[in-house]
Amino acid sequence: MKTRITELFGIEHPIIQGGMHFVGFAELAAAVSNAGGLGIITGLTQKTPADLAREIAKCHDLTDKPFGVNLTFLPIVNAPDYPGYISAIIDGGVKIVETAGRNPEAHLPRLKDAGIKIIHKCTSVRHSLKAEKIGCDAVSVDGFECGGHPGEDDVPNMILLPRAAEELTVPFVASGGMADARSLVAALALGADGMNMGTRFIATREAPVHEKVKQAIVAASELDTRLVMRPLRNTERVLNNAAVERLLEKEKTLGTDITFEDIIEEVAGVYPKIMLDGAMDAGAWSCGMVAGLIHDIPTCKELIDRIMAEADTLIRKRLAGFLAEPAT
Repeated sequence: MKTRITELFGIEHPIIQGGMHFVGFAELAAAVSNAGGLGIITGLTQKTPADLAREIAKCHDLTDKPFGVNLTFLPIVNAPDYPGYISAIIDGGVKIVETAGRNPEAHLPRLKDAGIKIIHKCTSVRHSLKAEKIGCDAVSVDGFECGGHPGEDDVPNMILLPRAAEELTVPFVASGGMADARSLVAALALGADGMNMGTRFIATREAPVHEKVKQAIVAASELDTRLVMRPLRNTERVLNNAAVERLLEKEKTLGTDITFEDIIEEVAGVYPKIMLDGAMDAGAWSCGMVAGLIHDIPTCKELIDRIMAEADTLIRKRLAGFLAEPAT
């Protein structure tokens, strides 16, 4: 299948693995890329630029296909060493970067001068247009269904994707609610050039997370996520657990007086405990509503091959079958 995204990134299939904290390691990124998609290393999961350089080198050892690095620009006082991380990306020969969080404009010149293609994650049409204006090559449009931060507009992909198609000229992929061939075909029909999957790729054999995390996703339904940190306007969609229930109770009790410090126990530094150690109630962790569509734990190749084969069947048989024979 050829789309503007496969052409832009030099990949076989229009499927991108989203950058996920303590999930996007070299093993997963390489497995996705080897299967014909675009794997992504999560930059800030690596504690230092030197650690990221080593992870990039490891990924090069595991695949000769294109892969990218996610770099999330955080609104915090003590910012990470972004120039150092960018140097690791450039020196490592990475040619695709997924940016997220705050506006990446200040860092684009170095990346673009190194011949790197930029895809920026956005949760609204207005932010997507801004990404296009500052020179991003593509956009990942995240609907309200997505795991992690869906923004504050609460617009689902059935509306957000065709609106993006009406406004954007750069290629874009659908993110949020993407899990299978139906997701891909629907995204293409709504105007996207491919799809980005996060939660679905956690539940794969190569994902370097604890087995309990994968089983929790398989066991979950579409009703098992919650929105937290809404009063702080830093909304995050997470899988429900005991820590999330505690957090929501604090939000209910404290109301508009709540501060980040009130919930720090449930949200700060919990990812290693959950993803690596399998301490499932240690805190809140991102998960999309799409968990309701995830029923198995295949390899990345099995998953992508299945998606592309079923997408072909959907397009050629089911959808084409609805068309009336032309009048003679």
